[in-house]
Amino acid sequence: MNDDQLQALDEKIDALIALCAAMKQENQLLRASQHNWQTERQQLLENNRQAKARLESVLSRLRSMEQSQSA
Repeated sequence: MNDDQLQALDEKIDALIALCAAMKQENQLLRASQHNWQTERQQLLENNRQAKARLESVLSRLRSMEQSQSA
């Protein structure tokens, strides 16, 4: 292998190292984003559950009021 080939190989290796570093950083950002979305999803599900429980409570009270008025 001559000097030109070694230099080209060295440049390709450096480019691969830089690409790996960039991909690692992107992967970390994607994982953080995924974690944030999962956390937000869990919060939305909990908010939905609480709203459903409040609505069921209101409906139950309305039914009780309706039954007591018709009795």
